[in-house]
Amino acid sequence: MSADEIIATTRRWLERSVIGLDLCPFAAGPYRENRVHFCVSEQRTASGLLEELRSELVNLQAADPLRRETTLLIHPWVLTDFLEYNDFLEVCEATVDELGLEGELQVASFHPQYQFADTQPDDIENFTNRSPYPMLHLLREASVEQAIAATGDTEEIYRRNIRTLRALGHSGWQRLWRD
Repeated sequence: MSADEIIATTRRWLERSVIGLDLCPFAAGPYRENRVHFCVSEQRTASGLLEELRSELVNLQAADPLRRETTLLIHPWVLTDFLEYNDFLEVCEATVDELGLEGELQVASFHPQYQFADTQPDDIENFTNRSPYPMLHLLREASVEQAIAATGDTEEIYRRNIRTLRALGHSGWQRLWRD
């Protein structure tokens, strides 16, 4: 699978799920304004991905937010097991701190097998964070804070997302992907 195909699949997921279902009310603007940077990693090891993460964090921090608001670091060939991926998130947080970017950048998580604590693997609410490939979403803290201020109660977003997906159900989720 080529990087272009991976990006096309990721765009489809964003358009139909994240933006289409309004799972993230902050996503539509940067996406429509072409301020989302898609990076497909060729890495096959967690250590290689860590180096690429470092680079992408530094690049995002240095970029003009009007040109690059956020980065999706898609890594289809490494950390495909959700438990390994989930453990790697601690490394991501430590890396943000190590680079002196705490309070400036953060890493959000999406994975094809995403599972929230205290849920069953097939519970529909897990699909709010299920992406076609494992990916790390690099975000600017200032943008997150601005979006939260505009939106208000972020817990309500989470609750609304669960209601949306429960109303949609597994069959509705599957219909999203039919062309």
